[in-house]
Amino acid sequence: MLQQTRVETVVPYWERWLDLFPTVEALAQAEEAEVLKAWEGLGYYSRARNLHRGAAFVQESHGGRVPSTAESLRGVPGIGPYTSGAIASIAFGEAVPAVDGNVRRVFARLFDERAPSPRQLEVWGAELVDPDRPGDFNQAVMELGATVCTPRNPACARCPVAGACGAYANGTVAERPAPKKRTKVRVGAFVTRIERDEAGRVRMVRRGASLLQGMWSFPEAEVTLEEADRITVEAGPNYLGAVDHVYSHLRARYHVVRVDGELPEGLPLGEEPAWAEERWVEGDNVGELALSKAQQRVWEMAR
Repeated sequence: MLQQTRVETVVPYWERWLDLFPTVEALAQAEEAEVLKAWEGLGYYSRARNLHRGAAFVQESHGGRVPSTAESLRGVPGIGPYTSGAIASIAFGEAVPAVDGNVRRVFARLFDERAPSPRQLEVWGAELVDPDRPGDFNQAVMELGATVCTPRNPACARCPVAGACGAYANGTVAERPAPKKRTKVRVGAFVTRIERDEAGRVRMVRRGASLLQGMWSFPEAEVTLEEADRITVEAGPNYLGAVDHVYSHLRARYHVVRVDGELPEGLPLGEEPAWAEERWVEGDNVGELALSKAQQRVWEMAR
């Protein structure tokens, strides 16, 4: 949960998660929809699906007991080098490093290295980790990076390891580490349809193998930016407004259109993808489905 999410946001999610899934077995046996609903609002939903798959693997292959070494943990779906090191050192006391983004920054400055490779970071971490208190050591370095050795304006004057820091000695702190190449963000326009039947129920769809897989949403289709401009005018009173949302690789604008009756002919609504599932839902029950933040805002606008 702490990957890509701030601590103060995570705490209430973590507490609810433990209430719902107190054991590996409970999580493994839960429905994916229940898991995604519990994760709703944290974003990066592949993390929730990975947790679910990982729990099922541990239940089936390890009798429900989480593996205790970094090497065996890496065999669990969804667990990579950082997570395996964090679990093994903090939960089981194995003297292995846990290198996240904060630790990478601390090490790059400590050793005055512009762009350390993942292998080099692992080597440094293995050399430095305290064999008696590996979990405390790894958490301390993470905390140092999060609170003192920050990306901008680091507090070098009060850093406990400033005397051993190569970048501090050489005046290269601001240049270490070199910024990672940013992923190009695509701009996309979508038409989101609020469709109701004669009973007032709302049509909902569940996404297949795509962005936000397994999450529920209102039917939508991508259109060109020019078509989106036409919709805002030609849909008339059926046009409810737009919702903007930025994903890691996509800057999306959802144009929300009400479809209760006939719409003007020729209105570009795009072609809907194949949905994994669809159903008609009472309006009061829409909130019971796992919706992304963008879809929650769409529903607020539609209501």
